[in-house]
Amino acid sequence: MSAPLDFTLSAGPVAASPRTLAALGEPITYHYDPDFLALFRRTQAKAAQVMQTTNDVLLMQGEAILGLEAGASALFTPGAHVLNLVQGVFGKGMGYWITGFGAILHEIEVPYNDAVDPSDVIAYLDANPQIEILTVVASETPSGTVCNIEAIGRACAERGVVTFVDVVSGVGGMPFNVDAWGLDVCVAGLQKCLGGPPGVSIVTVSPRAWERINANPDAPRDSYLSMLDWKIKWLENGAFPYTPSVSDMHGAESCLDQALEEGIDNMIQRHARAAEVARAGVLGLGLELWAKSDDVAAWCVTSVRLADNIDHVELRTLARARYGVMLSSGQGAGNLIRIGHMGPTARGMYPVVGVAAVGQAIRDLGGTVDLGAGHEQAMGVLARQMAL
Repeated sequence: MSAPLDFTLSAGPVAASPRTLAALGEPITYHYDPDFLALFRRTQAKAAQVMQTTNDVLLMQGEAILGLEAGASALFTPGAHVLNLVQGVFGKGMGYWITGFGAILHEIEVPYNDAVDPSDVIAYLDANPQIEILTVVASETPSGTVCNIEAIGRACAERGVVTFVDVVSGVGGMPFNVDAWGLDVCVAGLQKCLGGPPGVSIVTVSPRAWERINANPDAPRDSYLSMLDWKIKWLENGAFPYTPSVSDMHGAESCLDQALEEGIDNMIQRHARAAEVARAGVLGLGLELWAKSDDVAAWCVTSVRLADNIDHVELRTLARARYGVMLSSGQGAGNLIRIGHMGPTARGMYPVVGVAAVGQAIRDLGGTVDLGAGHEQAMGVLARQMAL
């Protein structure tokens, strides 16, 4: 007998707040209705505030992979030298796009439980002045790791290297400042730490990036992937390149409003506290965290290394079917399970539930854990946090 889904503690899409769900249920209107036009412009401005940028912001109508592919097709040109930082599954995938568009691929790769060191990036850029673009995943959700985007971004800006940053799961769950760090094209999603619908890509574009895109004769035009269409038709002339998702935009504005009302720094710290609870519980169970060190561990998910005799997909399936808890498996990063604490679930008892589900499911599969110690350690951290 399968249990009903009670807790979505996955790595995204995540649970949305009642306020966001209510917004998604607003009436569907004509996309050129004055009220919808005003909503779209407000949401665009709020996205800029969350991303901390005065650069152009595009709200592309599709899950964040759309924004990433749009950026890749606009930036990568045949013969261009691109440095790709690989510390996980998504970073590795970017390399396939780079070569697919005819660019020359350079890579710095580290194990998927680690993060690229900014000093290695600086050394590589200085030794290879032909590098024109650097691509990096700020928060590698499949492995639950993050890297120092601030140091990498500043180094690239100083050298005139265009940065292309996947921050889909990072915004709201880690420090991130587009303008202060000199970042060029950044792609974020609503369905992770912001707790919104998965149908909108937030894409920020700097003037330097627009120069490169405008100079690319192969940059998509009259296409669903076209950043130039959004720039020319919408930003400059107020006409949508195609019909936007009205319902998703209502949800987008709602979750951005909630983020701004809470305060971005407060939101980030809430995710950090949830991670602290989850990690204490995991260690109490007697398990090992996947991330090599606290410095590279993401605050949006807690990734747990599993013993060879415990399969991550089987564990996830059992936790969902038997206990109604949806977790995420390794997605190619390794034999690991991920407890998501993003958006509305980055608070209170949610991380404790995640620890309990992981521990009991491992026991059900024949593994050895200390359920009592896991609960006690997680609750001890939560109690201390609540007392502050």
